[in-house]
Amino acid sequence: MRVHLKTLGCRLNEAEIETWANDFSSSGHTLVDESASPDILVLNTCAVTQGAVRKSRQLVRKAHKKNPKAKLVVSGCYATLNEQETVSLEGVDLLVNNNQKDQLVKLTLENISEETMPSIATEPNENALFSRGRQRAFIKVQDGCRYRCSFCIVTVARGDEKSRHIKDIVLEINNIHQQGISEIVISGVHLGGYGSDINSDLFTLIQSILDQTTIPRVRMGSLEPWDLPAGFLQLFENPRLMPHMHLPVQSGSDSVLKRMSRRCKTDEFRTLVSQARRLIPNINITSDMIVGFPGETDGEWQQTLDFVKEMRLADLHIFTYSIRDGTKAATMSNQVQNDIKKQRSKTLHKLTQDIKYSTMQSFLGTTVDVLWEESQCANEYGSFTVFGYTPNYLRVKTTSDNSKALSNNIIPCTITSITDNVFNGLL
Repeated sequence: MRVHLKTLGCRLNEAEIETWANDFSSSGHTLVDESASPDILVLNTCAVTQGAVRKSRQLVRKAHKKNPKAKLVVSGCYATLNEQETVSLEGVDLLVNNNQKDQLVKLTLENISEETMPSIATEPNENALFSRGRQRAFIKVQDGCRYRCSFCIVTVARGDEKSRHIKDIVLEINNIHQQGISEIVISGVHLGGYGSDINSDLFTLIQSILDQTTIPRVRMGSLEPWDLPAGFLQLFENPRLMPHMHLPVQSGSDSVLKRMSRRCKTDEFRTLVSQARRLIPNINITSDMIVGFPGETDGEWQQTLDFVKEMRLADLHIFTYSIRDGTKAATMSNQVQNDIKKQRSKTLHKLTQDIKYSTMQSFLGTTVDVLWEESQCANEYGSFTVFGYTPNYLRVKTTSDNSKALSNNIIPCTITSITDNVFNGLL
């Protein structure tokens, strides 16, 4: 059968559909684009914001409209939190909630007529990932979170923490490396909590990956700035562990952080960032920030702006707060007016862009290793524009007459200029 996979949301969702891609492939099925009339459509939905909920509904409707004959399988946080609404959407044949995600391929195939099953299954091969246009694989190492931040619906949708065993993770990484993948991203809902349920920890996991695999690049996904095990930063002495940490802080005001039920105060975040910058050369630290959390005063907002200026974070994912039913924050008084949230978001985006550009300028004239990925169509002279990422996850583009020779290879590049927050490089 022809299978198409699509996701919204976080890197964990990406990791899950890449696992499903390999499982479908090993069962003898073919991964195809949505335009290739798939027999099965699998959608991994998101519910982190009300916008994500709306987009998830639209994704389901558009997928069915475009391929009305395809079997439509829906999973993810939106589907889990809104089961009745999801199954009532036109075209949905099967809902697989988050607790059943590990069995999605099996459950999907059990709900398809045996007459359409392939007679011979094949071993996983590069088609599973490369047919999706990926040179980077997301590795899910844990799910769920034992904490309950007052704004977060994901912990409700994902449930309790569940960690995978190290031997299984190492085996998956080695298999992916054999397929030709050069970089992995370690992903989870609460990475710092890895191993809490299996008598292990994140330090042991990453050290085992570095010791028992040879994949060139290991990159960390989002890390809550607490619960990091002792000695974790020293792991970055290994050049295969990429110097980039995404540490979501969410606010620069301690009083707002308290209302958010966050477990990291601004001083603790300062200390962690200072240690990371001291120990890890060229570390790129990025973060998340929520604008307009309930009760956020002008003074608290100014504290956040001052904090962002002080920390000089290389980039921010900025979220305008929206009410999520089922969370504590949804019941809080003094909800911030939408026009105020929009203005604050605009101000923070401008500040972030200024800091990011200043950070990028410090790399001009340097030579960096780049994992080259996708290319655009050739220009009138026959050259291709090729994009890639530095070790600290800054985007680079260059031109080449032979983009295939660059794709999925790590090749040095000299940074010459900056255009629209992307480095221009010279090979």
